[in-house]
Amino acid sequence: MLTGNPAATAKAEQSASLSGLMVAFLAFCCGAVVANLYYAQPIVELIAPQIGLSSANASLIVSLTQFGYALGLLLLVPLADLMENRRLVVGFTLAASVTLLCAGLTHSPSMFLILSLLIGLTSVAVQILVPLAAHLAPEATRGRVVGNIMSGLLLGILLSRPLSSLLVEVFGWRGVFFSAAALMAVIAVIMATALPRRVPTHQATYPALIGSVFALARRHPVLRQRSLYQGLLFASFSLFWTLAPIELIRNHAFSQAQVAIFALVGAVGAVAAPIAGRLADAGHGRRGTLAALLLAPVSLLIAALPGSSYLWLVVCAVLLDFAVQLNMVLGQREVYAIDPHSRARLNAVYMTSIFVGGALGSLVASPLYEHFGWNLSAVTVALLPALALLMFLGRKAEA
Repeated sequence: MLTGNPAATAKAEQSASLSGLMVAFLAFCCGAVVANLYYAQPIVELIAPQIGLSSANASLIVSLTQFGYALGLLLLVPLADLMENRRLVVGFTLAASVTLLCAGLTHSPSMFLILSLLIGLTSVAVQILVPLAAHLAPEATRGRVVGNIMSGLLLGILLSRPLSSLLVEVFGWRGVFFSAAALMAVIAVIMATALPRRVPTHQATYPALIGSVFALARRHPVLRQRSLYQGLLFASFSLFWTLAPIELIRNHAFSQAQVAIFALVGAVGAVAAPIAGRLADAGHGRRGTLAALLLAPVSLLIAALPGSSYLWLVVCAVLLDFAVQLNMVLGQREVYAIDPHSRARLNAVYMTSIFVGGALGSLVASPLYEHFGWNLSAVTVALLPALALLMFLGRKAEA
């Protein structure tokens, strides 16, 4: 059975504070670590032939990385409610550095796929950093702090693809992995000296801890609702960012460099994170959620407008990224408020649902595009956030 000392925890949290420099550092760390999941995505066709992997199986590199991350969210992130947080974060980041280095060195297809799984598994350090920041931040500014840090995470997701495309031109695909490994090692050293310690007060066996993750999901409807909303939004996000480069290359004659620039423009949507944090701190979480769930399907319908201009895709990229990030931070703020002593496990449920949604979105993206083309695909993808909007409005009506 899980136990805790709320008074001691509250006292420890109140004594800790986050400087602006520390918030910026945590945001950078989150972006750098989560980028590990996406470096391979635009360059799998370069990696596969050099390690002896067939073109038909090349997508396994990305799939296994995402699967490893989902496993880590479920099985490793809850440890932050049981073990000292700084040690966990540093350990996982060093492990990510080693796996990235090995991936850059290997010539075996089976070993590379195993390492892809491990890269995802060890990159869950980011999902321990965010709840840690929530613990350390004062209640009055918690939403703002989480929002600023999450902006770093989204920038890492959005910028990793163009960065990988640019690095591969200079250093080759192995250089991409070597660079990421070096960055993880440097970050781990800095975190070991700069991060404050946080020792959770819970005491439990590991099986009981994992069991409590599922118990939390059953017990708290807000957690289930927020997880479902964001899972649907992230599925549409993943679908869009899988299909948009294909559409731009096939029907708008974009080069890889131009696709990289397109991804950079889409990263403007990351400004939603600090805005979301301020809305949550001011008590406007429901209004912000409504705005996000409205904006997401509208942006995808804009992308489906007839005409040959790629500008509709640019508009959609910015608005969709804004909506997804806005809802993610608002959801985290609400989820973290459920139980301060279970934030890592609550975050594990929330983020697992998001990346499951993203993985499923990527899985159906190519068949959808090949059968229906861009316009009808965009309209179909818009149904996912529209469903989240209908569920949110239904919940609001019941309340």
